[in-house]
Amino acid sequence: MIPTQDGRYRACVSNGLVVDIIQKQDQRTGKKTRGIVGTILTNSLFHPHGIKVRLEDGKVGRIGGIIHVEEK
Repeated sequence: MIPTQDGRYRACVSNGLVVDIIQKQDQRTGKKTRGIVGTILTNSLFHPHGIKVRLEDGKVGRIGGIIHVEEK
């Protein structure tokens, strides 16, 4: 069973989701950047370091935490 808010599973990630990402240059410090998922870049169903996404503002990183789902 897949947890509902685990950023390592592609099934938990969708466009419009508010997430914290860790960008490549911030991997050492763990600094997180908050934004809204625009595009999911990882094709596999699971990635141990987090699914890679492009935020609506163009920033790219791996999901470090899911904040909440935007209401449609």
